[in-house]
Amino acid sequence: MKRRQLVATVLLVIVVELLITVPLLLFTRPGKNIVAITNSTPTPTPTPTPTPRPILTVNSTPPAVSAKSAFLMDATTGRTLMNVNGNARLPMASTTKIMTCIIALQKVNPNKIITIGQDAVNEPIENGGSSAGLVAGDKMPMIDLLYALMLPSGDDAAIAVADSVSGSTASFVTLMNQHAVKLGLTNTHYVNPDGLPYDLPGGNVNPQQYSSAADLAKLTAYAMQNETFSQIVNTQEFDLSQTSDYHAYTWDNTNKLLQVYPGAIGVKTGSTGEAGNCLVFAAKQNGQYLIGALLDDGDYTGTEVATQSRFTDAATMLAWGFSLPLLPPPSPTVILRNRGGEH
Repeated sequence: MKRRQLVATVLLVIVVELLITVPLLLFTRPGKNIVAITNSTPTPTPTPTPTPRPILTVNSTPPAVSAKSAFLMDATTGRTLMNVNGNARLPMASTTKIMTCIIALQKVNPNKIITIGQDAVNEPIENGGSSAGLVAGDKMPMIDLLYALMLPSGDDAAIAVADSVSGSTASFVTLMNQHAVKLGLTNTHYVNPDGLPYDLPGGNVNPQQYSSAADLAKLTAYAMQNETFSQIVNTQEFDLSQTSDYHAYTWDNTNKLLQVYPGAIGVKTGSTGEAGNCLVFAAKQNGQYLIGALLDDGDYTGTEVATQSRFTDAATMLAWGFSLPLLPPPSPTVILRNRGGEH
């Protein structure tokens, strides 16, 4: 009896093993095993290569201009479109205030109240510069002072800004030069925040206040990324009503390109006897964005009119730039090099 029970138990075990093993064999391909199937890795899908965006491509001779130095760039890509003596170091007059303005926006709360000092009021009077007509003792927000700096090109505003940011003009100028180095403006150096050609002993103009058309365009491309800066330089007129803290002011923008060129959005004029007429300009049309600069574009006559050569030259450069075709960028050049010992 016990022998029969043992045989029955063995047969039962065999049947159970067959019930487990046979289905596995039926559903497993020859040469494979369960572990291999479980650990198989799917083939990764390759990432598609993006189609290069078409860019403005120079296919014609840039227009002739009367400026000693001219530069035009595609502000979207950073590509140079026109460069006529664009790296020459020249006096840049009040285009200096582009750096003054962007530093103030980065260093000081625009709502900070600034008291206008007598030294600021004296600056344009003593040095024959342009004035916003600021009154000593007036207290106004920094943002309003920056409109006084950039629209009527107030040298008084430049000194007030410098004093409020750094405590003194000299300390602020140090900050300006540090910022120029940081931005890679290798052909730019400042001795003051307003661009006046301060006389050295003997009546000589200080040669250390200079920039280049290329540097000014690059600085402007950087500054225009600041929304407040771009709003200021694109304003044609700014009014302040009198309050208990300051007098009433009306400031008109000296950049007449804003009035005559479709799509113009800034940015700054400059004029002295030494620098001639200067202009840094920017415009947008049909999705394209150009920034340019002109230095020493005609003699300074003391008036700001839209027919000045700097404005007509800027309009000509912009029209040419916007007319350039949009083409795929050139393929990167592959340079083959010999390995050592190969000839």
